[in-house]
Amino acid sequence: MLEIIYQDEWLVAVNKPAGWLVHRSWLDRKEKVFVMQTVRDQIGQHVFTAHRLDRPTSGVLLMGLSSDVGRLLSQQFEHHQIQKTYHAVLRGWLESSGTLDYPLVEELDKIADKFATETRAAQPAVTDYQALATAELPQPVGRYPTARYSLVELSPKTGRKHQLRRHMSHLRHPMIGDTTHGDLKQNRGAAEHFGMNRLMLHASCLSLTHPVTGEPLVIRAGLDPVWQNMMNQFGWQALIPEVPRVEFSAEPSQDSVSE
Repeated sequence: MLEIIYQDEWLVAVNKPAGWLVHRSWLDRKEKVFVMQTVRDQIGQHVFTAHRLDRPTSGVLLMGLSSDVGRLLSQQFEHHQIQKTYHAVLRGWLESSGTLDYPLVEELDKIADKFATETRAAQPAVTDYQALATAELPQPVGRYPTARYSLVELSPKTGRKHQLRRHMSHLRHPMIGDTTHGDLKQNRGAAEHFGMNRLMLHASCLSLTHPVTGEPLVIRAGLDPVWQNMMNQFGWQALIPEVPRVEFSAEPSQDSVSE
């Protein structure tokens, strides 16, 4: 059973667990569990995706309950009318906040794009980041005598593939659990000593205008046990407080899309 955090007659939002695929893919033919099929079985009707979250990322995933509503939501994402707020744990101490404007070349899939030969130009990629906290633990990881971590809030302004992971790696503070752009020794140490055995990237909040009613809608997804355990160990419990899952009062931003 998936946690349904919002549902009305037009929309449904779930808290996607890390490790779940959103829908079936020929690239992962051995997988048998998918968000779309599970939600469909839970609520007894078809759902239509409007955006995606990568398999290792958890958090708010919003779907339409008709193809028309799904299309309207997709248009909001396409036109940068939806804001997504993420939280992530990074290697090392990132104590600044700002906007990273760093173009990214599209990443090719090793299987789906293995015959692609054309050289692709870098595309604009912009991420707002805000440092929330740092922690230093007396546990040697890799060549360092202690383990240092940062908690950050991220808001992508463009939607390039793996943008948040690649941007944090560019800042020399890769995400914990990132097997592609991260630090293998740091990932192993974080999993062994602090239980962070997944990509530490969570889509915490999604803000939009309801595509049918026109109401400002803010949907939040709570943290899973891996995140909660880490927050307790590092003394960060109060930094992402428990809040109402859904709000109808705050005006949504008009300039952001998803990872």
